[in-house]
Amino acid sequence: MQLGIIGLPQSGKTTLFNALTRGNMPTGISGGKVEVHTAVIDVPDERVERLVEIFVPKKVVYAKVTYADIAGLEGKAAEKGISGPLLNTLSQMDGFIHVIRHFANPSVPHEAGSVDPQRDLRAMETELILNDLILVERKLQRLSEERQRGGIGRDKALVERETEFFEKLQQLLSDEIPLRNEDFSEEEKKMLSSYGLLSLKPQLIVINQSEEQEPIEVDMPFARTLVLCMPARLEMDIAQLPPEESAIFMEEYGITEPSLNRFVRLSYQLLDQQSFFTAGEKEVHAWTVHRGALAPEAAGVIHSDMEKGFIRAEVVSYQDLVELGGFAEARQHGKLRLEGKKYLVQDGDVLTIRFNI
Repeated sequence: MQLGIIGLPQSGKTTLFNALTRGNMPTGISGGKVEVHTAVIDVPDERVERLVEIFVPKKVVYAKVTYADIAGLEGKAAEKGISGPLLNTLSQMDGFIHVIRHFANPSVPHEAGSVDPQRDLRAMETELILNDLILVERKLQRLSEERQRGGIGRDKALVERETEFFEKLQQLLSDEIPLRNEDFSEEEKKMLSSYGLLSLKPQLIVINQSEEQEPIEVDMPFARTLVLCMPARLEMDIAQLPPEESAIFMEEYGITEPSLNRFVRLSYQLLDQQSFFTAGEKEVHAWTVHRGALAPEAAGVIHSDMEKGFIRAEVVSYQDLVELGGFAEARQHGKLRLEGKKYLVQDGDVLTIRFNI
């Protein structure tokens, strides 16, 4: 699970990155230079710690989330689109954390001359939409050339369906509608899968304000979008303190939990992900899978061979397991059950996969 932190220059992207990673990356002016800093974070999860108490394993593995601080977007998309290296990085992200400036700081002037969150939100959204429009129009050009050649090597009906679909995308993007606002069929999703279109990706909008400012609302006509107001500078300063000192400052400013915990939770919600566990004396391991995943898909997250040779899963909920104290007790109370290939994995399930290759 990877999320890219994007935003206009001086919006506070690196400040937020430091708050999430306890880092100290310099927060100076990037000048539009393409630059990416990445951190892989252990997902804080009290359930892992409780399972460790029960099984006392030799190894503990937390789920992971990757945050990338991405510089280089300036809200001024040219006809040639976003540069190749930057586009490649953005396309690999599962979603975006879009930082919008609300704080005022005379020593850090806004390049537009004033602070206007709504304007900046639209500028960055337009950047993503224009880039997608360029890619879609290039695809349509290739499809047109293919049709003129008679669709050599491919089914003509498929070429026609693709043309119709990409013309639909072209119209949406020309109307400045981000693709995340649309629902697509499974066939259409397959057509989109290799393009990494940016306006299709879900996003968490972070209104970066000072601690004195009240939360604001912005016009948000976007689907698959969450919004959070927060003082990134204050959160960064607190994150860099020793734990005992950070707890004091959090209480003073009314912050109930570290920013990382909130962002991980929102990241899972944004990308429609959930956690399941494997547990035993050898290892307690937290895994991430999308909501609605079937048991074989969860097995495949652990190892591809487990999905190929899936027979069944022994399942117990985290709550039942910790309340009863172990697998044997869960089995005695009828809480450990066998599930087949059609079982929908639930958040907090503890699975033991039975498979044969």
